[in-house]
Amino acid sequence: MLGGCRSAPSIESDGPLAPRAEPLHQRPRVAWVFSSGGPRALVHVGVIQALDELGLRPDLIVGASAGALVGVLRASGMAGLRLREVALDLKPWMLLRPSLSGGPWLSVAGMAPWLRDCLPKPLLDQQPTPTACVAYSPARLDVVAFTAGDAGTAVTAACSIEDEFAPVRIRDEVYVDADLHQPMPVRVARALGAQRVLAVDASAYENRAPPGTEEWREGDLRKRALTEVDARLADLVLHPDTGYYAGFSRAYRQNVIDIGRRDTLAAAQRLRALHGT
Repeated sequence: MLGGCRSAPSIESDGPLAPRAEPLHQRPRVAWVFSSGGPRALVHVGVIQALDELGLRPDLIVGASAGALVGVLRASGMAGLRLREVALDLKPWMLLRPSLSGGPWLSVAGMAPWLRDCLPKPLLDQQPTPTACVAYSPARLDVVAFTAGDAGTAVTAACSIEDEFAPVRIRDEVYVDADLHQPMPVRVARALGAQRVLAVDASAYENRAPPGTEEWREGDLRKRALTEVDARLADLVLHPDTGYYAGFSRAYRQNVIDIGRRDTLAAAQRLRALHGT
């Protein structure tokens, strides 16, 4: 049943500051939901930059995988322009650590200390904007939305890609990235009480896959089917056109961020209506 979590977790978290799934104190009017997407998820940075320029604010931010990382940084009060600088300066190797526990030989254990250095306050429930980091529990066969406790550990769990990175154990339960199960967790935002939902889809445009990408076709279609379930529950979905291929170079990151900003500004009228401005 544990599937990709057969190996021992590289991070264990227990005690009063360990991440927790708790209800929100107030019902959020508008939620922003940021999907998984690996390097493509940098498109969220451009989306946030544009939303800032439009003067729009959320009452809740929900993120899966890399969307959880970007979401927590924004929930901490980090403006879009500063978030852009952080995204362009970040080196992926800064987040990776060797895993000696068996199974996947790498973990994203460097995520937690790096994120703690970025956040003025370390706990999810201390952020100016309520936020939820979505991870998958193989034991429950369902996603869990961490809304309180240590943000660094919660984001690490959300970004521990199944079968690629070592999983995370929180209070004796193993968690992995939710990408294979709920990559754009609009349902989580609705369950937390969101009245209106803006969802940002960072997935590839699989219908324009170039020749030679057939081996990824099955995964593309699986993810599209999962994403569409939640897209139908959103009030507005932005799917910025980042094309098909992804990369890690600074030029790629800058281009994807610019695309996110451009496509979001193009939807300014609908976004203002959604936020009631």
